[in-house]
Amino acid sequence: MEERAELTLWRNARLATFAGAAGGMGLVDKGLVAVRDGRIVHAGPEDAFNANAPVAESIDCEGRWITPGLIDCHTHLVHAGNRAGEFEMRLNGATYEEVARAGGGIVSSVRSLRAASEAQLVAETLPRLDALIAEGVTTVEIKSGYGLDLDNERKSLSAARKLAERRDIGIVTSFLGAHALPPEMNGDKTAYIDRVISEMLPAIASAGLADAVDGFCEGIAFSPAEIARVFEAAKALGLPVKLHADQLSNLGGAALAAAYGALSADHLEYTDAAGADAMARAGTVAVILPGAYYVIRETKKPPVDLFRKAGVAMALATDCNPGTSPLTSLLLTMNMGATLFSMTVAECLAGVTREAARALGLAAETGTLEAGKWADLAIWDIESPAELVYRLGFNPLHSRIRRGRLSPAPARHDAKD
Repeated sequence: MEERAELTLWRNARLATFAGAAGGMGLVDKGLVAVRDGRIVHAGPEDAFNANAPVAESIDCEGRWITPGLIDCHTHLVHAGNRAGEFEMRLNGATYEEVARAGGGIVSSVRSLRAASEAQLVAETLPRLDALIAEGVTTVEIKSGYGLDLDNERKSLSAARKLAERRDIGIVTSFLGAHALPPEMNGDKTAYIDRVISEMLPAIASAGLADAVDGFCEGIAFSPAEIARVFEAAKALGLPVKLHADQLSNLGGAALAAAYGALSADHLEYTDAAGADAMARAGTVAVILPGAYYVIRETKKPPVDLFRKAGVAMALATDCNPGTSPLTSLLLTMNMGATLFSMTVAECLAGVTREAARALGLAAETGTLEAGKWADLAIWDIESPAELVYRLGFNPLHSRIRRGRLSPAPARHDAKD
């Protein structure tokens, strides 16, 4: 008989599994996580586990809490330079739209990214990625959208893929060609969307550089009809879609995303009841982004109560980007979700684990502590899960496990990294 691979045990732990049909945190007081070949074989009460294979290592967690590894499901992590000057403009009273129309905003980041090499993009992104890893993040979504032509969108997505070669992290990529209109298009949105559909999207899909297709549906970006064209093309290529929706106005973006079975609709400050109901029917996750709300000093909150009533799953993410959310902390993001939007501790923690995995189409693989899923774990020096949402500027991570292996903290950066 073939011998079974050896087990690794994390025992004497308290677990927040986020498993089970009822939702909630799935708390286990005297718990154990058993792992074989990078996959969980047991996550539950220690006294309910009977090893059926040799145990290679048994780690005493000394009562620490174990959660799923955290997931940042919406970032623009690959970018060049910064937009601190625009931050000053907003402090002096300029609106998001005024900054964009003055040549700043996304188009400013396009200029910087186009001037950078792929190697430069990787080097600039690593410190941002390392900040997330240091807080127990095991999976990160990264969007393009600062290239806005084929060569530079491809460069951006290739840089994102290369990050997974430099760090022990799961990287999910989204093609965001329909992010803004590049200056060389001279205001011709129809011609640019034609180019996204006929040139950029097929080439990026054939190269395997994108796991999903995103768009920005807003008055300063693209109309619902233009986004629908992109989504039709994505679906024809077998790529799932997601959408920046209803951030600055209600153009029906949430309902549009739902109509195409989007994995997620993100931002959603101006979403109405009809949009929430459509998302619930489609199973589209609401990704709440408090960093952008905070930085641009928005006053319209996303309708968390509507999402609750409709039964829409809610995720939280940093939206890390150089202009409107220069944020690289999911712990702070959770505090913002609770403090600014009155999300509960359970909602915040589920939002960066179970629901974040759902927003990326990865719910079958990660996001909860359940048998069969990847052993992506975060182990914390805390007395209760609420501490992960409550504290500001404090990181209680004890260790980070990805696919059953301890991941060392990233080294400090130097000019060669």
